[in-house]
Amino acid sequence: MDLSELRKEYADHGVDRGELHSDPLVQFKTWFAQAKNGGLIEPNAMVLSTTDEMGAPASRTVLLKAADEMGFCFFTNYNSRKGAHLLRDDRATLLFPWFSLERQIHINGRVTRTSEEESLAYFARRPYGSQLGALVSNQSEVIPDRAYLETRLASLKAQHPEGAVPKPAFWGGYRIIPESFEFWQGRTNRLHDRFLYTREVNGWKITRLAP
Repeated sequence: MDLSELRKEYADHGVDRGELHSDPLVQFKTWFAQAKNGGLIEPNAMVLSTTDEMGAPASRTVLLKAADEMGFCFFTNYNSRKGAHLLRDDRATLLFPWFSLERQIHINGRVTRTSEEESLAYFARRPYGSQLGALVSNQSEVIPDRAYLETRLASLKAQHPEGAVPKPAFWGGYRIIPESFEFWQGRTNRLHDRFLYTREVNGWKITRLAP
């Protein structure tokens, strides 16, 4: 399969250093608002990369559920494959691939669990079906077929009416505390704009990287 001719020229717009906010969180929120208002499907979808016990990278898509001065949060099953990876190595990366805007944001940092109170509060806001889904799935484990999930869902629905689904002890949030941000904007001739924010004692240093 020859894909050598499959290409797109990035020509919508560029980014100058003077346009960037000194605080990467503020810059992230600006670009996120533009992605959301631009009609992107699930602009909060992000690729989370971790490392396994052999040091090999592993990636999957999760949904950002909070972004503030404390960090970037998502929620999942702590017993999942990514949960096992983060228990062994708390370093992770996030990637927001906003292709239609010809943009990417890459975040590198350390990961910690959210408090139980935060996890309970978010679980209570989830739709009923999503609450049941957290109980149904032993994430990342081998299952025999789809019917296994449907049967468990029916059983748990009978046990737990809407508004009375308990948060599983194995389910909760993670918070990535950024150590660096990279804002990437596509440009013509593959001469893309890349700006790296790195955390320093008194704030953030911004440097331009070669594409």
